[in-house]
Amino acid sequence: MADLIRIYEENPNPREIEKVVNVLRSGGLVIYPTDTVYGLGCDITNTKALEKIARIKGVKLEKANFSFICADLSNLSDYVKQIDTATFKILKRALPGPYTFILPGSNKLPKVFKKKRTVGIRVPDNAIALSLVQKLGNPIVSTSIYDEDELIEYTTDPELIHEKWDNLVSIVIDGGYGDNVASTVIDLSESTPTVVRQGKGSLDVIN
Repeated sequence: MADLIRIYEENPNPREIEKVVNVLRSGGLVIYPTDTVYGLGCDITNTKALEKIARIKGVKLEKANFSFICADLSNLSDYVKQIDTATFKILKRALPGPYTFILPGSNKLPKVFKKKRTVGIRVPDNAIALSLVQKLGNPIVSTSIYDEDELIEYTTDPELIHEKWDNLVSIVIDGGYGDNVASTVIDLSESTPTVVRQGKGSLDVIN
Protein backbone atom coordinates (compact mmCIF):
# COMPACT_ATOMS: atom_id res chain seq x y z
CA MET A 1 0.00 0.00 0.00
CA ALA A 2 1.47 3.32 -1.08
CA ASP A 3 1.58 6.33 1.25
CA LEU A 4 0.08 9.53 -0.16
CA ILE A 5 2.19 12.44 1.10
CA ARG A 6 1.22 16.08 0.54
CA ILE A 7 4.23 18.31 -0.20
CA TYR A 8 3.86 21.95 -1.23
CA GLU A 9 6.03 23.09 -4.12
CA GLU A 10 6.36 26.66 -2.81
CA ASN A 11 8.17 25.40 0.27
CA PRO A 12 8.84 21.63 0.33
CA ASN A 13 8.89 20.36 3.92
CA PRO A 14 12.44 19.01 4.56
CA ARG A 15 11.11 16.27 6.87
CA GLU A 16 8.73 14.97 4.20
CA ILE A 17 11.49 15.18 1.56
CA GLU A 18 13.77 13.17 3.86
CA LYS A 19 11.05 10.54 4.34
CA VAL A 20 10.73 10.09 0.56
CA VAL A 21 14.51 10.01 0.06
CA ASN A 22 14.85 7.26 2.70
CA VAL A 23 12.32 5.21 0.73
CA LEU A 24 14.26 5.82 -2.49
CA ARG A 25 17.52 4.77 -0.79
CA SER A 26 15.92 1.55 0.41
CA GLY A 27 14.85 0.62 -3.12
CA GLY A 28 11.30 1.96 -3.10
CA LEU A 29 9.50 3.42 -6.12
CA VAL A 30 8.05 6.92 -5.85
CA ILE A 31 5.60 8.91 -7.95
CA TYR A 32 6.38 12.60 -7.79
CA PRO A 33 5.45 15.87 -9.55
CA THR A 34 7.60 17.58 -12.17
CA ASP A 35 7.08 20.72 -14.25
CA THR A 36 5.20 18.56 -16.78
CA VAL A 37 3.46 15.27 -15.95
CA TYR A 38 3.89 13.15 -12.83
CA GLY A 39 6.91 10.82 -12.93
CA LEU A 40 7.63 7.33 -11.60
CA GLY A 41 11.16 7.20 -10.24
CA CYS A 42 13.79 5.36 -8.23
CA ASP A 43 17.40 5.77 -7.09
CA ILE A 44 19.79 5.44 -10.07
CA THR A 45 22.18 3.35 -7.94
CA ASN A 46 19.58 0.70 -6.99
CA THR A 47 19.46 -2.03 -9.65
CA LYS A 48 16.53 -3.91 -8.06
CA ALA A 49 14.41 -0.75 -8.08
CA LEU A 50 15.38 -0.07 -11.71
CA GLU A 51 14.32 -3.62 -12.62
CA LYS A 52 10.95 -3.04 -10.89
CA ILE A 53 10.27 0.06 -13.00
CA ALA A 54 11.28 -1.78 -16.19
CA ARG A 55 8.88 -4.61 -15.29
CA ILE A 56 6.02 -2.16 -14.66
CA LYS A 57 6.69 -0.49 -18.02
CA GLY A 58 7.03 -3.88 -19.76
CA VAL A 59 10.52 -3.19 -21.14
CA LYS A 60 13.97 -4.76 -20.80
CA LEU A 61 16.01 -2.64 -18.40
CA GLU A 62 19.07 -2.34 -20.64
CA LYS A 63 16.87 -1.13 -23.52
CA ALA A 64 14.64 1.19 -21.49
CA ASN A 65 14.63 4.88 -22.36
CA PHE A 66 14.37 6.29 -18.86
CA SER A 67 15.31 9.88 -18.04
CA PHE A 68 17.91 10.84 -15.45
CA ILE A 69 16.45 13.56 -13.23
CA CYS A 70 19.32 15.81 -12.10
CA ALA A 71 19.32 18.73 -9.66
CA ASP A 72 21.46 20.86 -12.00
CA LEU A 73 24.15 20.44 -14.65
CA SER A 74 27.00 19.80 -12.19
CA ASN A 75 26.56 15.99 -12.30
CA LEU A 76 26.53 15.90 -16.07
CA SER A 77 30.10 14.62 -16.46
CA ASP A 78 29.19 11.56 -14.35
CA TYR A 79 26.80 10.31 -17.02
CA VAL A 80 27.50 12.23 -20.23
CA LYS A 81 30.55 12.42 -22.50
CA GLN A 82 32.20 15.81 -22.76
CA ILE A 83 29.93 18.17 -24.67
CA ASP A 84 30.81 21.18 -26.78
CA THR A 85 30.14 24.81 -25.86
CA ALA A 86 27.15 25.17 -28.20
CA THR A 87 25.41 22.17 -26.59
CA PHE A 88 26.17 23.43 -23.09
CA LYS A 89 24.70 26.84 -23.99
CA ILE A 90 21.42 25.19 -25.07
CA LEU A 91 21.27 23.26 -21.77
CA LYS A 92 21.97 26.41 -19.73
CA ARG A 93 19.29 28.30 -21.63
CA ALA A 94 16.62 25.61 -21.27
CA LEU A 95 17.19 24.16 -17.80
CA PRO A 96 15.61 23.92 -15.34
CA GLY A 97 12.61 23.52 -17.61
CA PRO A 98 10.17 21.13 -19.36
CA TYR A 99 12.77 19.43 -21.57
CA THR A 100 14.45 16.05 -21.89
CA PHE A 101 17.81 16.31 -23.65
CA ILE A 102 19.32 13.21 -25.25
CA LEU A 103 23.09 13.33 -24.83
CA PRO A 104 25.96 10.90 -25.52
CA GLY A 105 26.41 8.56 -22.53
CA SER A 106 29.77 8.31 -20.78
CA ASN A 107 31.58 5.15 -19.67
CA LYS A 108 30.77 6.03 -16.04
CA LEU A 109 27.11 5.08 -16.45
CA PRO A 110 25.69 2.59 -13.90
CA LYS A 111 26.39 -1.01 -14.94
CA VAL A 112 22.86 -1.70 -16.17
CA PHE A 113 23.09 1.21 -18.63
CA LYS A 114 26.66 0.53 -19.82
CA LYS A 115 25.54 -0.46 -23.32
CA LYS A 116 23.52 2.70 -23.83
CA ARG A 117 24.98 5.07 -26.38
CA THR A 118 22.80 7.98 -25.23
CA VAL A 119 20.98 9.09 -22.07
CA GLY A 120 18.02 11.42 -21.49
CA ILE A 121 18.77 14.21 -19.01
CA ARG A 122 16.05 16.22 -17.23
CA VAL A 123 16.32 19.13 -14.79
CA PRO A 124 12.66 19.91 -14.09
CA ASP A 125 11.57 23.33 -12.92
CA ASN A 126 9.84 21.91 -9.85
CA ALA A 127 11.08 22.46 -6.29
CA ILE A 128 9.81 19.08 -5.02
CA ALA A 129 11.63 17.07 -7.71
CA LEU A 130 14.82 19.12 -7.32
CA SER A 131 14.74 18.83 -3.50
CA LEU A 132 14.46 15.03 -3.76
CA VAL A 133 17.47 14.76 -6.08
CA GLN A 134 19.55 17.21 -4.02
CA LYS A 135 18.83 15.32 -0.79
CA LEU A 136 19.40 11.92 -2.44
CA GLY A 137 22.79 13.07 -3.75
CA ASN A 138 22.45 11.44 -7.19
CA PRO A 139 19.91 11.38 -10.00
CA ILE A 140 16.52 9.69 -9.92
CA VAL A 141 15.85 7.43 -12.90
CA SER A 142 12.40 8.33 -14.11
CA THR A 143 9.64 7.61 -16.59
CA SER A 144 6.42 9.56 -16.95
CA ILE A 145 3.10 7.99 -16.00
CA TYR A 146 1.58 9.92 -18.86
CA ASP A 147 -0.65 7.92 -21.18
CA GLU A 148 0.27 9.14 -24.65
CA ASP A 149 -2.78 7.64 -26.34
CA GLU A 150 -5.39 9.57 -24.41
CA LEU A 151 -5.64 12.18 -21.72
CA ILE A 152 -6.83 10.35 -18.64
CA GLU A 153 -7.60 12.18 -15.43
CA TYR A 154 -5.40 9.90 -13.31
CA THR A 155 -2.31 11.32 -14.98
CA THR A 156 -2.96 14.75 -13.42
CA ASP A 157 -4.88 14.13 -10.17
CA PRO A 158 -2.59 12.82 -7.37
CA GLU A 159 -5.45 11.11 -5.51
CA LEU A 160 -6.47 9.16 -8.60
CA ILE A 161 -2.81 8.39 -9.32
CA HIS A 162 -2.57 7.01 -5.78
CA GLU A 163 -5.66 4.87 -6.34
CA LYS A 164 -4.29 3.41 -9.57
CA TRP A 165 -0.68 2.85 -8.42
CA ASP A 166 -1.37 1.91 -4.80
CA ASN A 167 0.02 -1.64 -5.05
CA LEU A 168 2.97 -0.83 -7.32
CA VAL A 169 4.86 1.95 -5.53
CA SER A 170 5.85 2.93 -1.98
CA ILE A 171 4.91 6.62 -2.05
CA VAL A 172 2.81 8.95 -4.17
CA ILE A 173 3.63 12.62 -3.57
CA ASP A 174 0.65 14.93 -3.84
CA GLY A 175 2.22 18.10 -5.18
CA GLY A 176 -1.04 19.43 -6.57
CA TYR A 177 -2.51 18.82 -10.01
CA GLY A 178 0.06 17.84 -12.63
CA ASP A 179 0.19 18.92 -16.25
CA ASN A 180 -1.01 16.64 -19.04
CA VAL A 181 1.61 17.72 -21.57
CA ALA A 182 4.91 15.82 -21.45
CA SER A 183 8.37 17.36 -21.83
CA THR A 184 9.83 18.37 -25.18
CA VAL A 185 12.50 15.83 -26.14
CA ILE A 186 15.52 17.17 -28.05
CA ASP A 187 18.38 14.97 -29.26
CA LEU A 188 21.73 16.75 -28.83
CA SER A 189 23.87 13.65 -29.33
CA GLU A 190 24.71 14.54 -32.95
CA SER A 191 26.06 17.78 -34.41
CA THR A 192 22.57 19.16 -35.21
CA PRO A 193 19.78 19.29 -32.57
CA THR A 194 16.82 17.08 -33.52
CA VAL A 195 13.35 17.43 -32.03
CA VAL A 196 12.16 13.94 -31.06
CA ARG A 197 8.90 15.05 -29.42
CA GLN A 198 7.33 18.48 -29.22
CA GLY A 199 5.90 18.83 -25.72
CA LYS A 200 5.56 21.63 -23.20
CA GLY A 201 8.96 23.28 -23.81
CA SER A 202 9.31 25.87 -26.58
CA LEU A 203 11.69 25.09 -29.44
CA ASP A 204 13.19 28.60 -29.24
CA VAL A 205 15.97 27.22 -27.02
CA ILE A 206 17.67 25.53 -29.99
CA ASN A 207 17.32 28.44 -32.41
